[in-house]
Amino acid sequence: MSDQQNKPNQQNQDLLAELSVVRADIDGIDAQLLELLNRRARCAQQVGEIKARHGEAGFIYRPEREAQVLRRIQDINQGPLSGESVTWFFREVMSACLSLEQPLGIAFLGPLGTFSESAATKHFGHAARLLPQSSIDDVFREVEASHAHYGVAPVENSTEGAVGRTLDLLLGTSLKICGEVVLRIHQHLLTNAPSLEGVTKVYSHAQSLAQCHEWLNRNLPNVPRISVGSNAQAAQMAAQEEGAAAIAGEAAAERYSLPRLAESIEDEPNNTTRFVVLGRHDAGPSNPGKDKTSLIMSTPNNTGALHTLLVPFADAGVSMTRLESRPARHTLWEYVFFVDVDGHREDPGVKSALEELGQRAAYLKVLGSYPVAVY
Repeated sequence: MSDQQNKPNQQNQDLLAELSVVRADIDGIDAQLLELLNRRARCAQQVGEIKARHGEAGFIYRPEREAQVLRRIQDINQGPLSGESVTWFFREVMSACLSLEQPLGIAFLGPLGTFSESAATKHFGHAARLLPQSSIDDVFREVEASHAHYGVAPVENSTEGAVGRTLDLLLGTSLKICGEVVLRIHQHLLTNAPSLEGVTKVYSHAQSLAQCHEWLNRNLPNVPRISVGSNAQAAQMAAQEEGAAAIAGEAAAERYSLPRLAESIEDEPNNTTRFVVLGRHDAGPSNPGKDKTSLIMSTPNNTGALHTLLVPFADAGVSMTRLESRPARHTLWEYVFFVDVDGHREDPGVKSALEELGQRAAYLKVLGSYPVAVY
């Protein structure tokens, strides 16, 4: 055999030799990771045992502690893994560790394949027990009745605004907001049709149809748009009907095995939905400047009345991040205001503002303090 023929064989052997060294390192690191993960799991079990001895076995999930862990991981991460990647990994580790004590039951607007499912999984990890509900009302009821540990409900979208039903239910519920999830929304056109010419109808939730209005006008101007209860339901229907399409997300595409005929068709490139996490308790302080407090307040319909309610926040140096009005249920032409402010209700400035607000407002309800979403 000539030298020229021997050369590729030698190069291949050198490649395999170099790869074997690196792969041996990877195998060793994997073994160390496995040992460390199980050590962490045993520590989580010890935490559960300590809580049980002190009568706190019912509070296995602490939102503020989880936020502290994730922020610390992001701060010490030196790459090459991104902050988003390490956050996802450690969420899943914590989810698996929590499930050793008791898998958390999470109610959300179903069926499976909705953006609400994606938000629930993003926040609680894949070890949580998912409990899809037929309406936002049922999400609240399942948590109120202790059939679910927590609920996840959409509260506002960056393009379509507030989710009115969630706000209305917050007004009357005994539940607290103990967390938030911010989810980037990518809408896809899902269908078995081979081309846009083969699409005869489009199913989706009303809000998603609105979010893709301009794209539909350009690409499917004469195709009927049919509003249904959820994007996942739309995907179910599109999978069963020839010529039907659905506007939905990646989770629905995977769950119902529907090809993506067009991707990211939302009109606004930064389309984002914020979800609240509902529980029977809120969260303790996580880190200074990293918490948020939500509340509802109302005032008689008098000149300058709203200004009177805002003064305590300004005087205490508390920043308001959201102000949303809704008609009051009990009185015509009066309104309640949904407010988000920076800081925990136990922070001195927020505490002072709330005490003063209690003297001025006709009605005041603190919905909860919780960590700002960790991406």
